[in-house]
Amino acid sequence: MGRLLYSAIASVDGYTVDAAGSFAWAAPDAEVHAFANALERGVGTVLYGRRMYETMRVWQDMPGAEDDPVTAEFAAAWRDSDKIVFSSSLAEVTTPRTRLERTFDPDAVRTLVQDAEHDVSIGGPTLAARAFAAGLVAEVWLMLVPVAVGGGTPALPLGQRLGLELRDERRFGNGTVALHYAVQN
Repeated sequence: MGRLLYSAIASVDGYTVDAAGSFAWAAPDAEVHAFANALERGVGTVLYGRRMYETMRVWQDMPGAEDDPVTAEFAAAWRDSDKIVFSSSLAEVTTPRTRLERTFDPDAVRTLVQDAEHDVSIGGPTLAARAFAAGLVAEVWLMLVPVAVGGGTPALPLGQRLGLELRDERRFGNGTVALHYAVQN
């Protein structure tokens, strides 16, 4: 049985992208990227909404990825994972090992996670908010970048109370802090 995991890189004021939709400030250095790679190693399936899938699909054929071992490891892990994209507006998915679902069905996701041999991760705060609302998310990893952006897309859902139990923390040389929480449903 797998667990549904949510991880996000966010500003210290809690946003994954700023008000202009940029996340350039969130680019991880090699140490943080290697840590994120380690989190992905146990994941067999990744759930995405349209926007996150459109952002992440570049990893299928990332130019120059093989030039850097950390980047190459992430690209390989991304290509090797199964991906499910939840979108009512996306015409088609363009990467292998990817299927398109028109609606997010919490019961179907619950069954997917329960039947999974590996953990399942959910990418993107908008889709994750729906999974949090359904009580599906088991663990959260937040990588907080030392910058406040003042607004944008929140990493955690607005209007939902989440009980979180701190399990681990890690500091990185660039000032980023990783916080690992268990979700108390």
